[in-house]
Amino acid sequence: MSHHYEAKTALGRVVNELEESAIALILGAMTIITFINVILRYGFNTGLIWGLEATSFLFAWLVLFGVSYAVKVTANLGVDAIVNMTAPSVRRALALFAGVICIVYAGLVLKGAWDYWANFANLPGTTGRWFPTGFEEMKRTSYRGWYEVVDIPFPEWLRWIQPIMNEGEDYEKLPRFIPYAILPFGIGLLFFRFIQATVRIAQGKSEGLIVSHEAEDAVADVAHLNKED
Repeated sequence: MSHHYEAKTALGRVVNELEESAIALILGAMTIITFINVILRYGFNTGLIWGLEATSFLFAWLVLFGVSYAVKVTANLGVDAIVNMTAPSVRRALALFAGVICIVYAGLVLKGAWDYWANFANLPGTTGRWFPTGFEEMKRTSYRGWYEVVDIPFPEWLRWIQPIMNEGEDYEKLPRFIPYAILPFGIGLLFFRFIQATVRIAQGKSEGLIVSHEAEDAVADVAHLNKED
């Protein structure tokens, strides 16, 4: 099964390009920051103090973008030896069951991701132990928008957010709600992709959530190349 994904609509193509561009930009930024830090450290005995923290945040963004993208293009690996021994109707039922479990799981994680991020974004968390039943009542003392990261300096072009998030006080470092925003966004995108994938299975447009026979396909490709040589 190929990992190639082809969007059917103009909006789908735009979203797909944005996702792939974001992943490429994050990888590029991580590479550039790390390369500059290595040159500065070994060539000039200095370095970017904020470099390690920045690459750590970028890696987190890459992972959370990547998991939803992998679901979209059906690139997740899995073991289907036993499932393939069953009848097609049973395989489809099992795939649908797996899809529902993934949707429920992503929904639970999304609640936790929102509640964690909201603590730093001056926003109310959700009520309910497992599933959101509403939003908590926010008080001024509950605001945590002033929390900053450790090393990354605050960009001057973002000073306009200080009256909104920090009561006009100056930020010295980047506020945490900015890099942490990937938590609800990334998990929300994963939740959406699981719903999409499950709907495709129900419509008969996909066989499951994992890539099938990847090893066999790779061997066949190599054998084909060897024959050409």
